[in-house]
Amino acid sequence: METILIVDDEKNYPLILSAVLEEEGYETLTANSGKEALEILSSAEIDLIITDMKMPEMDGIELLEKIKLNDPEMPVLIMTAHGTVDKAVEAMQKGACTYILKPFDNEGLVIYVRKAIETYKIIKENRQLRTVIEARYNFGNIIGKSKKMVEVFEKIKKVAPTPATVLIEGESGTGKELVAKSIHFNSPRQNKPFIAVNCSALSESLLESELFGHEKGAFTGAISMKKGRFERADGGTLFLDEIGELSHALQIKLLRVLQEKIIERVGGVKPITVDFRLIAATNKNLKEEVAAGQFRKDLYYRLNVVNITLPSLRKRQEDLRLLVDHFIQKYAHERHSDIPVTGITQECERIFYEYEWPGNIRELENVIERAIILCPGETIHRQDLPRHLQESAPTLISLEGIPLTARLGDTLTMIEKKMIERAMILSNNVQSHAAKLLGIGKSGLNQKLKKYHLFNTRHETK
Repeated sequence: METILIVDDEKNYPLILSAVLEEEGYETLTANSGKEALEILSSAEIDLIITDMKMPEMDGIELLEKIKLNDPEMPVLIMTAHGTVDKAVEAMQKGACTYILKPFDNEGLVIYVRKAIETYKIIKENRQLRTVIEARYNFGNIIGKSKKMVEVFEKIKKVAPTPATVLIEGESGTGKELVAKSIHFNSPRQNKPFIAVNCSALSESLLESELFGHEKGAFTGAISMKKGRFERADGGTLFLDEIGELSHALQIKLLRVLQEKIIERVGGVKPITVDFRLIAATNKNLKEEVAAGQFRKDLYYRLNVVNITLPSLRKRQEDLRLLVDHFIQKYAHERHSDIPVTGITQECERIFYEYEWPGNIRELENVIERAIILCPGETIHRQDLPRHLQESAPTLISLEGIPLTARLGDTLTMIEKKMIERAMILSNNVQSHAAKLLGIGKSGLNQKLKKYHLFNTRHETK
């Protein structure tokens, strides 16, 4: 529902205009001065402003100029009497979309309003497309070739064209919002808003207001009406991150919205129909939360229509080198040096493969960004990594752990076998990665795998 702000120091015209426009399905707000209008604009989402030309303290042209400073494309319709037509023409030269003469014709007014709002709607959509869709989420920004990630890509391709609700599960830092955006921008709703909300970042009362919006005067500080995220996502996608943090009261309200697609703003009684696709994400196991009584079973099944589970970085190590190269390329521009960073040392790669990555991809990205800034040469070394990673580097074999009677040949054979076993585990049985970790060729590794009978049914020969 579009919102129109009517500004006039006379009390009758705002009342008349509101009645006419609300009958056409618009929502209206009124202000009796330019100053009051600017206060409303600072806190409410407005689709059109209709303002009188002659007002004390701040006239229509001055108000127009201030509006255009904040949003040059906001449509402003000027109301004027016959004696100030020249001023109205001046206002149009400064960006007003049109002017209407008092007393005005209702049908003519509605035509002007519809045209201005439709034009602004297109402008807003194009604005969002310019800022977001330039980096389209056609899986190009999700890096991975491992079996687990290929399965994720296949699910995105299948679910994106549908209206189905999606639940994305995975540890923090695994890229849940990136997957949500990929679903949205590969769906029929791609040209509509993608609205994200972190459910753990706000208190219950603030989150309710953020989701449902509020009416003017609903609580202290609510100086004007505000549309919530449900309304803002109308026609598009609403992404609720960390949905496992919702209170029981908000779980009930969310369930009702999903069932009926109707909301009421905080402090309001007017039902508002909303059309959005819901994608939810959580780093918790919601099934366990349901069993523990922390999450509603009916809401869980409503959310879990299609489930996408993102693997942790330690469970998709085939993708580790791909991600490292991607982040090196991504942050290359932040390096204030003529020497470009092109890669990492073998020691760093070994450290990366052995590290657990509790922060997942987000932690890896931060490590690479930091290393690029601090690295003096073209290759990232161990000393360019954070201290905790430097200290996690494998230590040299201690002779104290080897029996005095051990034979050299047997000991070297044992160590070689153990190192090959470890390299295969760290690389998820990808021979090319394991060979690189060991510093030998793929054919040499293949011979040793046969020698020690270490072939795994899942190993790859690429």
